[in-house]
Amino acid sequence: MIRAWRTVRVLPPLLLLPALLLTGCGTEKASAGTGPGGGTSTAAADPAELASRTKALGIAPELVYVTQSPGYTLAPQSVGVSGDDGFLAAYWSQRTGTQIELRVDRVTFTPGTCAQQPVGGSDASDGRTKCTRDGDDWYRTAGTWHGYAVPKQGYTILLSGSGVPRETLRKAALAVHRPSVAELDGLLPPAPAPGATSSEPVRRGDLPSNGDGAPDNSVPCEGC
Repeated sequence: MIRAWRTVRVLPPLLLLPALLLTGCGTEKASAGTGPGGGTSTAAADPAELASRTKALGIAPELVYVTQSPGYTLAPQSVGVSGDDGFLAAYWSQRTGTQIELRVDRVTFTPGTCAQQPVGGSDASDGRTKCTRDGDDWYRTAGTWHGYAVPKQGYTILLSGSGVPRETLRKAALAVHRPSVAELDGLLPPAPAPGATSSEPVRRGDLPSNGDGAPDNSVPCEGC
């Protein structure tokens, strides 16, 4: 059943991508396989392996896709769940500082509903979204955001960006495909070993062992 549009739970971290990717990064390089023609293995990822990796994240394996665009690199920290069990990832360009958002959700588009759904980080509540047909797909604009909606059976693949040329987004939409073996390794972490559990919670290094537990943001001072 096609669900109505859901609020994406992982959108805010995408706004931090430039700062996160610039940390300790001097040159732009791909963090995963580049897909067809990219010089890496294009063998499709094993469906069972894909399912095991997505299960822990709450993502439906059939909704996992990747794309490629010259100058854009997958940001692994952007990968997460969208809505109930959809998929979200972002590709960032160090040269231009722009990003292409790839989202796959169980939504459908009609001439009557397209304008009700946001484009990337835009807000569709005021009806600003404009939709036009581009072959079998939809080209959508809202403020500075624009992108493509590629309908599939029971879900839709959404490519969007702000400050990204339309032709770049169109080519990224055409390049969307299921992840290869190499791409899966850079996209999703390995599945936990069967029966593996964590007995200790993850501890933050900036939390003091006593007091009210507030983060310790003090700066060391020699001779003080």
